Amino acid sequence: MSLHPTLQPYADAWTHSVEAISELVQPLVEGEWNRRTPCPGWSVRDVVSHVIGMDCEALGDPRPIHSLPRDLFHVTNEHQRYMEMQVDVRRHHTAPEMTSELEHTIIRRNRQLRNESREPGTKVRGPLGAEITLEESMRYRAFDIWVHEQDLRAALGRPGDLDSPGAHVARDYLLDALPRVVAEKADAPRSSAIVFDVHGPVEFLRTIRVDIQGRGTLETAPALGPAASLTLDWETYVRLACGRTTPEAVADRVKTEGDQDLASAILRNFTVTQ
Repeated sequence: MSLHPTLQPYADAWTHSVEAISELVQPLVEGEWNRRTPCPGWSVRDVVSHVIGMDCEALGDPRPIHSLPRDLFHVTNEHQRYMEMQVDVRRHHTAPEMTSELEHTIIRRNRQLRNESREPGTKVRGPLGAEITLEESMRYRAFDIWVHEQDLRAALGRPGDLDSPGAHVARDYLLDALPRVVAEKADAPRSSAIVFDVHGPVEFLRTIRVDIQGRGTLETAPALGPAASLTLDWETYVRLACGRTTPEAVADRVKTEGDQDLASAILRNFTVTQ
């Protein structure tokens, strides 16, 4: 194995999720591919198209030349337009076409990962042509594909893998975004602390401390007398952070203590990716 040890957890997480996705969609009949998922605007077919398309881009394949329809209500910015291209170009593909392309892409991507010898800091092409490191690219793929595995499980009524390797990559990815959510988006008071207590298949207790300059930092030590605390289960945390639900829809699954206005502002701004 020539893969750098820093990258191995991301390769393992990607492999686990993509194989789960393949297993989920292999037996689906044509109509089931049209089921809506929690991912805004996307069906089962659309989610799988996205997975195929993003891994084809990681393989270095050229992007499709395709004009998007103007009536896609869920496409509102340039990033979404970029992501939608790989999806819309496959919207009329049949179930056998989808599963065979998915399998072919998995085989090619596995081969690429087996032969990957580049350093984690190597610059590669990212979304919208941005240059990112290989580590950032693989980390994001592992996170993204696990979230979409959960989208498919929700649509197909097949819950699972909430504690898989991809779930742990997702935990760290989403926690990295938490200081910005609390300090910048929710404008938490300076010199304050906010505690997040998450239970379920993935458990953690984290504190966001906001310093006198208004900068937020993530800490593992619990805070005494926090300005606010939020207690929720892991699945709800993921659904909120990934824009799959609203605070109102899961109000019964989130317990807040302390400054209620601050807790509400955090929940309103909790989405960091869609």
